[in-house]
Amino acid sequence: MNRRKFIKSSSLATAGITILPFSIFGKNAPSNKITVAVMGLNGRGTYLAENFTKINNVEVAYLCDVEDAAIAKGLKVFANTSKKPIIEKDVRKLVAKKDFDALIIAAPDHWHAPAAILGVTHGKHVYVEKPCGHNPYEGELLVEAMKKYPGQLIQMGSQRRSFPTLIEAAQQVKEGAIGNAYFGKAWYVNNRKTIGFGKKVPVPSTLDFDLWQGPAPRKEYLDNIVHYNWHWRWNWGTGETCNNGTHELDCCRWFMGLDFPTRVNAAGGRYAYKDDWETPDTLNVSVEFGPEKMISWEGRSCNKYNVEGASRGFIIYGDKGTLINLGNDDYKIVDADNKLIKEVKASGGNTGANTVSASGDLDMYHFENFIQSIKGEAKLTAPVSEGHKSVLMCHLANIAYRTGKQLSCNPANGHILNDEAAMAYWRRQYEKGWEPVL
Repeated sequence: MNRRKFIKSSSLATAGITILPFSIFGKNAPSNKITVAVMGLNGRGTYLAENFTKINNVEVAYLCDVEDAAIAKGLKVFANTSKKPIIEKDVRKLVAKKDFDALIIAAPDHWHAPAAILGVTHGKHVYVEKPCGHNPYEGELLVEAMKKYPGQLIQMGSQRRSFPTLIEAAQQVKEGAIGNAYFGKAWYVNNRKTIGFGKKVPVPSTLDFDLWQGPAPRKEYLDNIVHYNWHWRWNWGTGETCNNGTHELDCCRWFMGLDFPTRVNAAGGRYAYKDDWETPDTLNVSVEFGPEKMISWEGRSCNKYNVEGASRGFIIYGDKGTLINLGNDDYKIVDADNKLIKEVKASGGNTGANTVSASGDLDMYHFENFIQSIKGEAKLTAPVSEGHKSVLMCHLANIAYRTGKQLSCNPANGHILNDEAAMAYWRRQYEKGWEPVL
């Protein structure tokens, strides 16, 4: 969808939503305005700040980052506005402020759950990008936070859950359009280059590296960690599986109506280069849900030969047909003889390899859903209670890879059965004094 058209239509749709009489204040009623703070500005966060300002009656009041250049990026969004956001580098101080409603989190993975907990326990709604935790324990902690603080919403950045066409497609699958949906296949490919071997250098004066590490156990500063390459180091990141696999794995689980798995396998490695990259650049994952259903994911970080002509996507196979998505808001359904039954074209190009936004303007649907849910006019399309289940598949894949074992899991909660060595990865060690606490 064209962004200008989306903003116009969404603004018209919400202009009359108010707690106070519309005849008195109209769309500018004080009760209409939602004030947000954005944490993590080097890439995705600045994009979020820019786009949340485009939603009617939303104000970005605070920006939070620990690095000066990232803050400068965020402030560029507001270069031509009369009111500038206030800068607060320490999220612990930020959440204590009383004059904003929601915390938007786009910091590195190891900060996602701890920052979300800080937000919720200080009375803020939270929008947290995927993954919702650095490990399975953190996802469970956020689910508990939703129960303990029912007045605060926690939305995970599974943007596809808000795409109207995919909502429609998921419903068709659930209604039997392809019969019994028994197998989901997802993939992601890219052409990431080597990160080399980091050099021990002084921490730049523009970066608070201690605050950047936050809840993670302290590691020395190397010149190839900040900003993006932390994704591939286990101390801070979760690899490509949680970085990009989350989206399409979530779609498969959503379309197939599944909860927690019973068995997980993963095989791969760091094959393309020899460097400081610790997580696999190539991984094949299989996630089983009892004896009747399964989801697979293929991740290739360093070879961009497309699958089905697309850099990312998913396919749902049924006994009466197949549904195919090629990474955007598109889908087509074919019958058991591969005859085309229905096709919905993508409203935009597949930007799957874009590190800031893989789905472009379509993300606005998800941001709008979060704001409308805060106002009580909608329900979250991706509450963390659902987000955790999908991210858990990715965490379990990482654990299976790291242990070299097939994991048997409890279908009630996804916990690993009869394997203490594997369960040791269920939660991490935290820097003393930084543990997330409800």
